Amino acid sequence: MLTNRRTLAGDTTDGFCGAGGSSTGAVQAGITVRTALNHWRLAVDTHNANHPDTIHDCADISQVDPRRYPTTTFAWFSPSCTNHSIAQGKRRHQDATPDLFGEILPDEAAERSRATMWDVVRFAEHHRYRAIIVENVVDAREWILWPAWITGMQALGYQFRLVCLNSMHAQALGPGAPQSRDRMYVVFWLEGERAPDFDKWTRPTAYCPTCERTVTAVQAWKNPNRRYGKYKTQYVWRCPTARCHADVHPAVRPAADAVDWSLPAARISDRAKPLADKTMKRIRDGFDAYAQPLLVPVEGREGKNARPANQPMRTCTARNETGLAVPPYVVELRGGGSNHRPIGQPLATVCASGNHHGLLPGGTVTAVEELGFRMLEPHEYAAAMEFPSEYVWLGNKRERVRMAGNAVTPPAARDLFACVSEAVLGTEYTLPAA
Repeated sequence: MLTNRRTLAGDTTDGFCGAGGSSTGAVQAGITVRTALNHWRLAVDTHNANHPDTIHDCADISQVDPRRYPTTTFAWFSPSCTNHSIAQGKRRHQDATPDLFGEILPDEAAERSRATMWDVVRFAEHHRYRAIIVENVVDAREWILWPAWITGMQALGYQFRLVCLNSMHAQALGPGAPQSRDRMYVVFWLEGERAPDFDKWTRPTAYCPTCERTVTAVQAWKNPNRRYGKYKTQYVWRCPTARCHADVHPAVRPAADAVDWSLPAARISDRAKPLADKTMKRIRDGFDAYAQPLLVPVEGREGKNARPANQPMRTCTARNETGLAVPPYVVELRGGGSNHRPIGQPLATVCASGNHHGLLPGGTVTAVEELGFRMLEPHEYAAAMEFPSEYVWLGNKRERVRMAGNAVTPPAARDLFACVSEAVLGTEYTLPAA
């Protein structure tokens, strides 16, 4: 059995650590990551490369005894989505198809998690963590056994609050992620502990044009009887001023922040393997609407559309399914200090010696084939999740995309860990000026 101990500074167990998004957020909030568990060896090794002081265990959490691990102040769990596995009794998808990189995943990586919602109850019963955060997709709230699960946690003496937070709005202690990623977080705290100040930690600032000032936005649910869901679909942000309540839009980071613009993108017409018809349609429709760099879904369900790079990236998944289409650019034939630049940037100095700027056209839908196009690279997915640039990633391209896409965004974990640490331990944080 591992040594059982707490630290006065506050520590946590990461009950499905993956590559380390939740752990990275904990560290950013000043929390020590005492123990990290995951069933995929590569994910454990990646986590260990970045969190070497943490006790690691490569194990199926559903098959281990909670007494094996030390008791910590907090715990974070990211169980499997109950709607697509345990609750419906379906066999989980084994992802052995080669991807766009021509690589496949090992069997142990095929499942997102072998932790279940009931493992949260098992571990909480033994360790009596002072606060627990459970992360899942929003649809997990529709789980048929949700009432029983909540009742189980309440029977152990926990109070709770369900938080629906998009990662691009997790801005309390620092920048949010340049990605629109809706997730549900169930925050539990033991009876007798101070309740967290959720208004302080989960409400982004936004400019209200009606009040002509920056405000702390409030979540407004479209259906008061359904107080969970996704941004814009089930809720919006509004000005908190009673006489106003106007819709407001928190400032968010664009996908362009995650793109490595130094990487070349070959012309679509020069590709050895033509892009799929659906991908080309998305490029044509997107470029016709925006005429700027596009993030283009090349896989996935119907209804996914290209979106401009100056908006947050759509939710990253565990598959590499996003391509970058680049608009016309200027080629500098001689001089100017560079080789080429986007048309959205100023030209290099125009010299009296003559015209040395060549323009690759593509401003109309009929010239879409002249656009540059490439798939996003793993380090760009990691940037979209807002992992630190120095984060170490192990494995091949597909494995790195899988680990990034399955991770928790560090900003969301950072702000929620700070929220419970402030309440339970009285930790003082200095929030950035609005």
